[in-house]
Amino acid sequence: MAMSMGAARRGKPKIRPPKKIGPDTSIKDTWTKLSNAIREIQNHNASKLSFEEHYRYAYNMVLFKHGDQLYNGVKTLVAEHLDRLAEEKIVPTFPRSGGTRGAGKLGDGAEAVERAMEGDRFLKAVKGVWDDHTGSMRKLKDVLKYMDKVYTAAAGVPPIYEVGLTLFLTNIIRSSTHPIHTHLISTLLSQVQLERDGETITRSTVRECTDILLRLNVSEREGGKNVYLMDFEPEFLRRSGEFYKLEAVEMLEMGDAAQYLRNVERRLAEEADRTVHYLSTLTHTQLQDLLVASLLTPHLQSILSMPGSGLVTMLDSNRIGDLRRLYVLFLRVPDEAGKKQLRAALRADIEERGKTVNEGIIDRADAAGPSTIGQDNDQGMEGEEGADPKGKGKAKATGSSPAANALSAALRWVQDVLDLKDKFDRILEQAFAGDMNVQISINEAFQSFINANQRAPEYLSLFIDENLKKGTKAKTEDEIEVALEKTIILFRFLTDKDKFERYYKNHLARRLLYGRSASDDAERGMVAKLKVEMGFQFTQKLEGMFTDMRVSAESGNSFRNYLNRHGQIHFDLSVNVLTASYWPQPIVAPSTCTFGAQLRPAMDTFQRYYDSRHSGRRLTWQGNLGTADVKVKFKSRSHDLNVSTHALVVLLLFEDVKAGDSLSYPAIKSATDMPDGDLIRTLQSLACAKFRVLTKNPKGRDVNPTDKFEFNEAFASPLARIKIMQVASKVENTKEREETQGMVDEERRHQVEACIVRVMKDRKTMSHNDLISEVAHQLASRFSPSMSLIKKRIEGLIDREYLERTTDMGSYRYLA
Repeated sequence: MAMSMGAARRGKPKIRPPKKIGPDTSIKDTWTKLSNAIREIQNHNASKLSFEEHYRYAYNMVLFKHGDQLYNGVKTLVAEHLDRLAEEKIVPTFPRSGGTRGAGKLGDGAEAVERAMEGDRFLKAVKGVWDDHTGSMRKLKDVLKYMDKVYTAAAGVPPIYEVGLTLFLTNIIRSSTHPIHTHLISTLLSQVQLERDGETITRSTVRECTDILLRLNVSEREGGKNVYLMDFEPEFLRRSGEFYKLEAVEMLEMGDAAQYLRNVERRLAEEADRTVHYLSTLTHTQLQDLLVASLLTPHLQSILSMPGSGLVTMLDSNRIGDLRRLYVLFLRVPDEAGKKQLRAALRADIEERGKTVNEGIIDRADAAGPSTIGQDNDQGMEGEEGADPKGKGKAKATGSSPAANALSAALRWVQDVLDLKDKFDRILEQAFAGDMNVQISINEAFQSFINANQRAPEYLSLFIDENLKKGTKAKTEDEIEVALEKTIILFRFLTDKDKFERYYKNHLARRLLYGRSASDDAERGMVAKLKVEMGFQFTQKLEGMFTDMRVSAESGNSFRNYLNRHGQIHFDLSVNVLTASYWPQPIVAPSTCTFGAQLRPAMDTFQRYYDSRHSGRRLTWQGNLGTADVKVKFKSRSHDLNVSTHALVVLLLFEDVKAGDSLSYPAIKSATDMPDGDLIRTLQSLACAKFRVLTKNPKGRDVNPTDKFEFNEAFASPLARIKIMQVASKVENTKEREETQGMVDEERRHQVEACIVRVMKDRKTMSHNDLISEVAHQLASRFSPSMSLIKKRIEGLIDREYLERTTDMGSYRYLA
């Protein structure tokens, strides 16, 4: 057992301690051997050396307190080696042309190629020296590992590899002997500039040199940053700024905004690629900001307003790609300055287009003539021979009369606005990514120019009327639904929604009473849309009109049962009973008319029927809204005429008039007791329009009190059934518009007073400014009341003792 243990001890390898060094002469000999070895390493002859031996030399020097000699000696050797490498490897490759300080092009063709090749040789030389140096330093770091572990930590000095990096910075990059730094920075900048000018460079070489600068750090005293950030990046950004400012001027002079933006987009992409591939991502943000500051920020307005290619041209030509590029690039401008300018320019453009649309409607209205604008003749609606008794014939245009021109101009205005809205909705979605802020500017522009047209509420109601009434051509139900949905968008832009309500009630009333609605579902759907927008109060009366029509239809069956029990009348009678509070005032306003002996018995019969079902209600007959089917015998043949009730009353006057005899205008007026306005329109439809069943003497389109009328026995037409509708005001003339505005103003006065009372009743006491602000806010959904109107209504309520002023005269108190 003892022998085997001894055998184990004898076989185990032993680590011998380093030989002790004697006096200083031994240290000198050790350093000589070590320094020779270091030079061999630097000369790439490390394979001939013993790592263990030279590691032991360094170990012993540190162990015997000669670490400072070793440390400083190595520094000296490294510095000498770097100086030699600079002299032998780098200086001979200095570019002959030197670096350029300007921002312009570095030459074309052969000159540019030569510069690129010279720069590449120089940068490769720098990279070669770097590789040589770092390779040597890695080997030295291994040999001097004990020194780094013991001496450098105790002495508070950097490890030898870091010393090597510092020496490379001081002896190569920032050499005081050779202008390597100047050449390096300028060459790197030149290579970048050459590539910007379209030349080909060796990106990998540039990348390797920028990597060297990124790995070298300056002293804490100088900022502690790497050399790339300290020396290269500031000069690179300065030169880039100069270059792109010059390029911006050159590109703007070309006068093509789309091309300018494409160049900006290209440059941004190129510089982003450059920072990724051979500069540093640390530069990316600053470089992108610099491009925006040089190419975009100072030139926003110039780009937008560039003649023949700016925003207006892009919008005119629907250049979605260019507009999207414009939007994306303008978003890059700081503080949303780009988007603000784009929004302002977009709004100005839309307002200008809207102004053109508004001026177009004025021009068309002027062409229609100031005296007759607003008069539309429905008698152009004629049925085919053998048409059904309801008169559902084909519609023929009445031609280009002033009245037709006026209606056409109104409808054209709405359609132009809708087309413009569609255009910018597409642009908003496809080019501006549905940006809500841009949409706000678009909506503000539309609201501005739509309300600049004082007749917008009337025209919008007319457009809806045209889409909802019978005879609408070339439109499916889906197309009509889309058109109505779009009108709701325009309705939201109106500030005078109460004025629209008045026109819409009139047009709806005529569609319902004349049986012109193409679809009851479409009518109710439109009212439902308005209800969603404005609430129950806005559509309450409109829904009441539908209720009256439904109840009237139901009571028609009851009336026929009544006639079966109490005796028949000699013609069919259908009566619509209207609730006065639901229907617009022009419809239910008292209208005198003597209906004649032929019609009176039937009317009395219906009166008795109605009184038997309702007590305390009074019927007022409105002949101006009814229609009648009557067979009239002429010399050649008989025709079924569909006419207004007023026209029937006038025609019945000629039943007992002998052939050749006439009735004067005063005689007709005395017999019918119609207002002049209604009588003139009735006589015009019978004697002055396309189907002249009466003749007027003297001839002419206008009806005068001195005119005489006789039955036209010679009337002939190939149609069995003829529809002669009374001349109707579709587009208001100046006088009618003034009357409508007067009624609107009167209603607004009542609404303002009601709102003031409602607010004060709730608050009891309010200051003058708060009351005006609150009233304006509550009424804004219907119309925008002026401050003077609110003040006048407050004064009126004070006079009637609904309110009183407080002692400080700055507030109001509600009087219960």
